[in-house]
Amino acid sequence: MSFPQDIKHDESSDVEKPPLDEVDIAAIALPDFDDPNIDKEAAIAGVLEDDSPYPEVRSAVANTDDPTIPVSTLRSWTLGLIWAIIIPGLNQFFFFRYPSVTVTGIVAQLLIFPLGRAWASFLPNVTIFGVAINPGPFTIKEHVLATIMASVGAGSAYATDIVAVQRVFYNQNYNFGYQWMVVMSTQLIGFSIGGIARRFLVQPPSMIWPYNLVTCALFNTLHAQEYAGMGNRGGLSRERFFFYAFAGSAIWYTVPGYLFQGLSYFSWVCWIVPNNIPVNQMFGYVHGMGMSLVTFDWAQIAYIGSPLATPWWAEANILAGFVFFFWFLTPVLHFTNAWESNYMPISSRGSFDNTGSAYNVSRILGSDATFNQQDYEAYSPLFLSTTFAISYGLSFASITATLTHAFLYFRKQIWTQSRRAMHEQPDVHARLMSRYPQVPEWWYVVIFLSMFTFGIISIEVWDTKFPVQWFILALVIAFFYVIPIGMIQAITNQQVGLNVITELVIGYGLPGRPVAMMMFKTWGYITMAQALTFTSDFKLGHYMKIPPRPMFWAQVIATVIAGTVQLGVQAWMFTNIPEMCSPHQKDGFICPSTEVFGTASIIWGVIGPARQFSKGEVYYALTFFFLVGFLCPLITYLISLKFPNTWLRYLNFPVIFSGTGAIPPASAVNYVPWAIVGFVFQYVIRRRHFSWWTKYNYVLSAALDSGVAISAVLIFFCLQYPLNGSIGLNTVQTWWGNSVPFTTADALGTPMLTLKEGDFFGPRTWH
Repeated sequence: MSFPQDIKHDESSDVEKPPLDEVDIAAIALPDFDDPNIDKEAAIAGVLEDDSPYPEVRSAVANTDDPTIPVSTLRSWTLGLIWAIIIPGLNQFFFFRYPSVTVTGIVAQLLIFPLGRAWASFLPNVTIFGVAINPGPFTIKEHVLATIMASVGAGSAYATDIVAVQRVFYNQNYNFGYQWMVVMSTQLIGFSIGGIARRFLVQPPSMIWPYNLVTCALFNTLHAQEYAGMGNRGGLSRERFFFYAFAGSAIWYTVPGYLFQGLSYFSWVCWIVPNNIPVNQMFGYVHGMGMSLVTFDWAQIAYIGSPLATPWWAEANILAGFVFFFWFLTPVLHFTNAWESNYMPISSRGSFDNTGSAYNVSRILGSDATFNQQDYEAYSPLFLSTTFAISYGLSFASITATLTHAFLYFRKQIWTQSRRAMHEQPDVHARLMSRYPQVPEWWYVVIFLSMFTFGIISIEVWDTKFPVQWFILALVIAFFYVIPIGMIQAITNQQVGLNVITELVIGYGLPGRPVAMMMFKTWGYITMAQALTFTSDFKLGHYMKIPPRPMFWAQVIATVIAGTVQLGVQAWMFTNIPEMCSPHQKDGFICPSTEVFGTASIIWGVIGPARQFSKGEVYYALTFFFLVGFLCPLITYLISLKFPNTWLRYLNFPVIFSGTGAIPPASAVNYVPWAIVGFVFQYVIRRRHFSWWTKYNYVLSAALDSGVAISAVLIFFCLQYPLNGSIGLNTVQTWWGNSVPFTTADALGTPMLTLKEGDFFGPRTWH
């Protein structure tokens, strides 16, 4: 399965290039926008060494390529597709269980490595039908291709929740053909924009995609690659350093992850005064604002992404947004009882009725699972915790801020890239990749047309109440936002989500159609997210010099296989597991994500945003965040024109507004320690011990992530899943260190105010 046509000889790469003057060097080294990641002197030094302008990239990525290294072999495809079946199947099985476990791509990366080595050692070196069974040593390029296949569809496909919600909430059990076409269309239609996006998000050197650098560093470490960007610092080799850190991370995680969970939720102030509600709301980690500052659990620290991968200036933006909106604005609103918030926890991922109880959506549904106005008026409007409400406002702001920021800062870069071919890119990696044939545009067109057809068939043949024109609008929204959101993610490691804005649009446009709402949100949001997944993997292939055509087919085929396996696993579970998705399912298959997804379909698709965000409604003030998001980048841009060296040039409002988008379900424990660790490694060590940072930073990030991932899987399958979780039930599970974080007012979500029997808060009437 090796494709010799995937290598073409580029004679221009063998020709000695004429010397460049200072103007040419600066033009190559510096991007067409004010990039906070760039250091002018370091960038010029990198270009003079025929390397990347960015030291982060130089430390993790080799500036050389050997096009004769095998890539698309029988070995890489076999290993990749085996894990593209096993990992998505396992993740889908445990997706419906609580507590759950997720087998991540980094686990696949580690598992494929010894299997590839064993294949090279033990299988015969013979050829069958012209295909080499054992083409020699297991290469780094084979490893990359197999890992991409294993990880591209590893997580549960978003659309499988549509199928589950239709079955659980609306008693709609359509056949496998419908399910397969919906999943394939939502997973793959975003790939079709990859052909356009790669010109803007892959080829420019300024699009560094920070988390890919961790993956590259791990690949190079496992395969003992040496290259100039590593530096010449002595001490431990990268390989030895990785295995020490990996072992330490895996062993240590058993403490906060199982033996002493108080070290994970280290809200020590709350332990001192467990029943003081204001203190618990400010210092707690479960339903509080996290002013206790510390956790000893890497899984908590890296929950929103590794702090060793995100640039410090981006982390500082997120921290600034968190401090202002969640340590200043949220307490002000909460303790002044805005939105009747004192009757609810200060932070919660649930919704509430006007008695402070969890909102019971079944009380406002008729027998046909549609909205019942009389029942709604007899029950309650919907209320949110203060942080949940603020998170909606920030989502609104991030949507408009993204467009303003992209126009003001990226318009020149977008225009330049739209006219620049691969071999014209001012970057050594692009020049090295120009020797390989690119993916033909018609391949992307075929993917789009076929998946668009699947979408039309699935919404028209079956009763979804989802008009075709709204399907097209969802795709337009996703395609429109791919480039600006992708550029922000490629620079900052943070993705702006479209889930809230798509819910808002369809909720106003087609109220009372929950299935249509779920479909619009999925095609609008996941099309963009999948396009950026595809693009991010292409950037990984760009760094590791994987020919684009095998990359394309590896991603597409693995995604089709993974989605099909997940649907098969899901169908088997609903057929064979008793009381599937029941709150009291004896084996823990209570489907928490399906419940949240279904509740959102009712809140946005049945109740509708008009009853929450329109003028005169409880959360109308949050709509002004759209205006705030539009104006903030404009103001800082105008100031930076007058004062070009001001610190305001480092403010990135799409990141400020969207960086805390994981709250809820994330909480302060996932942001404050994350920012502290990021400051230490990405600012202090990077500035004062740059040679250490260059050699070890990304390797350490990969080792910590890998250790936690492997340890979490082992703990789950060895100690939590067997015997239905009864191992250590009366010993380790109940001792003080595992109970103290979960018995405080913070953990219980105790509100400031309670109601008298029969009383309620909020408006006296609602419609």
